[in-house]
Amino acid sequence: MTVKIVTDSTADLPAPLAEGLGITVVPVYVRFGEKVYRDGVDISHDEFYQKLVESPIHPTTSQPTPADFADVYNRLSKETDEIVSIHLSAKTSGTYNSALQGREMAGAGCPIEVVDSFSVSMGLGLIAMAAAKAAEAGEGLERVMEEIRQCIPRIRLLGVFDTLKYLLLGGRIGKAKALLGNVLNVKPLITMRDGELCPAGLARTRSKGIERLFERVKNALNIQELAIVHSTTPDEAGSLKERIASIFAREQIHIARLGPGLGVHGGPGTLILALREKISSIGQDAGEGEPSKKSLSLPSLHLPRLNIPRP
Repeated sequence: MTVKIVTDSTADLPAPLAEGLGITVVPVYVRFGEKVYRDGVDISHDEFYQKLVESPIHPTTSQPTPADFADVYNRLSKETDEIVSIHLSAKTSGTYNSALQGREMAGAGCPIEVVDSFSVSMGLGLIAMAAAKAAEAGEGLERVMEEIRQCIPRIRLLGVFDTLKYLLLGGRIGKAKALLGNVLNVKPLITMRDGELCPAGLARTRSKGIERLFERVKNALNIQELAIVHSTTPDEAGSLKERIASIFAREQIHIARLGPGLGVHGGPGTLILALREKISSIGQDAGEGEPSKKSLSLPSLHLPRLNIPRP
């Protein structure tokens, strides 16, 4: 029987892609005050970003419960003999630990491997896709796990935030830094290193930030697959895809929508590039610039301290 792949909604996998590959997606929770929604089930991305902009209450997110995972594992165990559950970095969320607890709760009579991807958004998504393709090809649990182990160190991520407003609303930066950032119109860049989101520099304008994303692809070696993730700017993501398609195979470029997990902190205008390099590229630089070694501990996500230069 085919190995079943599970991930969570922070992978930002487009529904048709997840369904086509047989990936089960467990939703994270989004809370606006007393109202709680399941990502992609009770609230759409459009509704989330509309409420993010219009609601006087800044939302928070939380991981799926162990019971959520146990229910999924028990259901899938009736269809398969082996399950692999891949989740966002344990350094950014409690989702991985929740999945481990769910495995202990489940009465599934099959092996369940729970994996820390050390990534977020479509960085996680690309890993889940690689695992699903291996399972679809008929590989067993051991070979699927080997594919995942090889994939994790090959994931690269670089993103640009359009504004510091939502970092301020979430209490992740001070008012002075946010005000200075808005005056300078700087765009913070983020990357992943060792499972943590870290600063990757600043762009003076949005166009320069997007150019950094394109240059990341242009300078990368042996790209296997990549994804462009946007929160609210599909046309911009499409334009970036067209540029990248001039130097990389179009059919290996995916466009996805950023969900609440990171969207609650990035807000509208966030644009992220996630790519998977071929095995010969392991050991290449994993990020843009030297990230700060300091990071903030958030209820559901760790984000960087942003050091905005004085004018």
